Amino acid sequence: MNLENLPILIILFISVLGNNHTVSIAAMALLLIKLLGLHRWLDVIEANGIMVGVTILTAAVLVPVVTGRMDVSAFAKVFKSPTGILALGIGLALAWIAAQGVPYMKASPEAVTALMVGTLVGVCFFRGLAVGPLIAGGMVALLVRFLKL
Repeated sequence: MNLENLPILIILFISVLGNNHTVSIAAMALLLIKLLGLHRWLDVIEANGIMVGVTILTAAVLVPVVTGRMDVSAFAKVFKSPTGILALGIGLALAWIAAQGVPYMKASPEAVTALMVGTLVGVCFFRGLAVGPLIAGGMVALLVRFLKL
């Protein structure tokens, strides 16, 4: 019996069990691409998937700006409230931390598996979002640098 599809089937099972449609759809789509012999697309998704996903996520966040629900006065309010200033600072910090994760994950494949398992459990059972690997990778990269591991 060939067990090479077992990890993605386990992920699919856990995501269905955890009622997480995002992970279920992603796992099913990747398994289907593999089973159909479209391996070249797996390389394309691996090489460009994060950037495409971040672009789509960013576009979704910017919709209120384009539709006019967030105007110049809303931008000005950011700098006038403690919550706005705190959110601005945390947004800056997390964006920078996530950016540290991309090269670290490419250079440290051993960490990717642990990050993916942690993210999968967080997404499926704690209603988290799959943006976790980038932020987690960045945090691991910073801690590894700081602790000189």
